[in-house]
Amino acid sequence: MKLSSKKTAFFQDRHIPPNTSLLGYSALVQAFDVQAPVRHPSCLLKSRTLHGRKQHEDWTIFDSKYAVEETVEGHLVFALKHENLDLLVLKRIFVSIPEKVMENYVLKSPTGQLTRRIWFLFEFLTDRKLNVPDAGKVTAVELLDNEKYFVSTGEVSARHRIRNNLLGNENFCPVVRKTEALRSFIAKDLSARAMRILDKVSPVVIARAASFLLLADTQASFAIEQEKLPTKTQDRWLRAIRQVGSDALNEEELLRLHEIIIGDFRFTQQGFRTDAVYLGKRTSDNEPLPEFIGANQHDLQSLLSGLTKTSYIMGNSDADAVIQAAAISFGFVYIHPFEDGNGRVQRCLIHHILAVRNFNPKGMIFPVSSVMLKRIDEYRKVLQAHSSPLMSYIEWTGSDKGNVSVHNDTADLYRFFDCTLAATFLYKCVEETIEKDVPEEIDYLRRHDRAMGQILTEVQMPNRLAEDFIMFMRQNDWTLPKRRREKEFALLSNEEVVRLEQIVRNAFRPES
Repeated sequence: MKLSSKKTAFFQDRHIPPNTSLLGYSALVQAFDVQAPVRHPSCLLKSRTLHGRKQHEDWTIFDSKYAVEETVEGHLVFALKHENLDLLVLKRIFVSIPEKVMENYVLKSPTGQLTRRIWFLFEFLTDRKLNVPDAGKVTAVELLDNEKYFVSTGEVSARHRIRNNLLGNENFCPVVRKTEALRSFIAKDLSARAMRILDKVSPVVIARAASFLLLADTQASFAIEQEKLPTKTQDRWLRAIRQVGSDALNEEELLRLHEIIIGDFRFTQQGFRTDAVYLGKRTSDNEPLPEFIGANQHDLQSLLSGLTKTSYIMGNSDADAVIQAAAISFGFVYIHPFEDGNGRVQRCLIHHILAVRNFNPKGMIFPVSSVMLKRIDEYRKVLQAHSSPLMSYIEWTGSDKGNVSVHNDTADLYRFFDCTLAATFLYKCVEETIEKDVPEEIDYLRRHDRAMGQILTEVQMPNRLAEDFIMFMRQNDWTLPKRRREKEFALLSNEEVVRLEQIVRNAFRPES
């Protein structure tokens, strides 16, 4: 089928580079007016270049040796061979293409490996069966190249003779590319690194460190949402985190975690929401100004069913634990199934998956929320990098309740996403907790215990008061504050204060 491309200098609000024409996904999206963002579009240069391709802003510019026939088939084959797999764009392209075109394409080479991959993806994504016979007795091939993508074990489709090694299913399917950054993180084997660190530490110190790290993660998770942490809420969160991994991840478990985290539902809807949800501001007239809109409430059941099934697929395929945690937790927060508490449940899911996969040492969680808080701008950029381009494809109006109403089918916007950036970010956070937070907490406890022992040998006082002495010095640049000297420690002599201060300084000095 000939492709009738529209002559324009722009593509999805981007200037098309000079002396080029659209190629692959971008050509098909432009020709069929497909409503989906092409995040890294390709174009074809009319001449040859030294390296065959180059980057220009968001564009990948291919030289003339990559020229294809100006047909649907030509650009489709190019996209599958040379561009990143984008299931959202592919599905909406497939929906736009007449089935007869696809049937003719398959019948020309029904046993070809690339043909079978495209054929499988068409039927998988559209749930429409082409009027072509099964592939027959040919060698099965992998759908995705495991040198380029993280994959599942998968099962062979008898019809296409394709092993479906996607990470997910038709209701929720993340894609994660094998970038150099992710390969490098996996090669570090951070889980084993954490075990080696703790092998040298007494069980008592590990237990205390785990308690402090859990509290730090709790406080950070609420700080990310710019919320205060009441004692009752803190207790509920600690209970939720301590229980992660004890039950299978399904919709009932999501509801249970949400109930523990929220607790008081007087002002928040209990259970999965039955209305739209958005993040953003409002005008003085209470009109919404959304920066993000969650999935349509009518799509939540299929999306969450797909998400929990994907977690099962990844877990049982020995997919990398951190990548699984990123795919499920970020996918969850994009769906945004609750009226409130989605961010906290997201971070709870990270702990859940890492615990189920035995990535953390038993009894300890890595305080990824603490690192996310320190990297809060990067965290938000990662979220927005995926969600912001989708806003142009959501048709919404303000409702009379100050909420939004969505008027088009948006399920696919939340069903398919490239999780590479989110996985990289989460790995950064996990690495920092293992290489910095955990060793620093253990080191602090060792120094603290050393100081406590020497203080109590020097002066007989309650343990709590000795703890306070250390804390006050830490807060005051390693000197006991004057008002504390005159209040809690008024009974100490000047000589005793000097000796105790020196004990604490020696215990906590960098070289000790």
